[in-house]
Amino acid sequence: MSLLRVPPGQRLAVIGDVGGHVDALRAELARLGVPGEGDGPLPPDLLVVQVGDLIHRGPDSAGVVALVDRHLRADPDRWIQLVGNHEAFYLRRKQFSWPERVPRGTVAVLRNWWTSGRMRPAVAIRAAGEDLLVSHAGLTRGFWADVLGAPSDVAAAADAINALAHRNGRALFKPGTMVGWRDPDHAAGPVWAAAGTEVAASWSGHPLPFSQVHGHSSAYNWEAGSWNLGDDLRQAARLDDTARHVVITLPGGRLVGVDPGHGAEVRRQWRAFELPGGPVTPSGSAPN
Repeated sequence: MSLLRVPPGQRLAVIGDVGGHVDALRAELARLGVPGEGDGPLPPDLLVVQVGDLIHRGPDSAGVVALVDRHLRADPDRWIQLVGNHEAFYLRRKQFSWPERVPRGTVAVLRNWWTSGRMRPAVAIRAAGEDLLVSHAGLTRGFWADVLGAPSDVAAAADAINALAHRNGRALFKPGTMVGWRDPDHAAGPVWAAAGTEVAASWSGHPLPFSQVHGHSSAYNWEAGSWNLGDDLRQAARLDDTARHVVITLPGGRLVGVDPGHGAEVRRQWRAFELPGGPVTPSGSAPN
């Protein structure tokens, strides 16, 4: 089973949806200590996970992919790239329409990442004594139980999700309410599930087997100032206005949403979700 441990002296940064805004990505990498305006090598103490949706909406999807490709080649063990629904637009049958197309060379890079395994659906991480499953959209309880077989171990869950990439894409990319605006599905897949009405709602009243970090959508509408949550979950949620994160604390763990909501214009106030490293424990042991 594949569990990435962030040891003492190291730090984890989970970067939310970038949406074609290469200048915003560069600025955030620079804030995290990457030299050369985000172009230089990753600092030796930094592990980056990017949750997908690098492309579309913003002005330079090709530039974003080129920047990430350089980091993936230079630091393949310290830049973990996850697949989002917008990358999947070029990897399999299309589940939605989109007016913008990225250049052919950019599509070729995305497909190479996918076939080589450099872009994956999920990763399991232990940082600061907390086990985290990171995926694009988040893991619903129905998908966890019905498709994955209800694993309590975060590494087993990530491995099972990643195994679907080339064995059962139909299950992996199972859509929810965000495709065709159908009714919420508490078994929607980890590339498509809606943060509030599907991921969080599916775990309401049930303990989480481990914490999660996801992008794709938010349980809070930052522009309207309204929640996409029921009253019970709103009591368990808090906002980080500076970082544009939503943290929902439930029995067993927490759900951390990191999608900053970039559109055609970048959101000026946003940050990666950061955690320090923690004691290294043997595989299968309980975290400290």
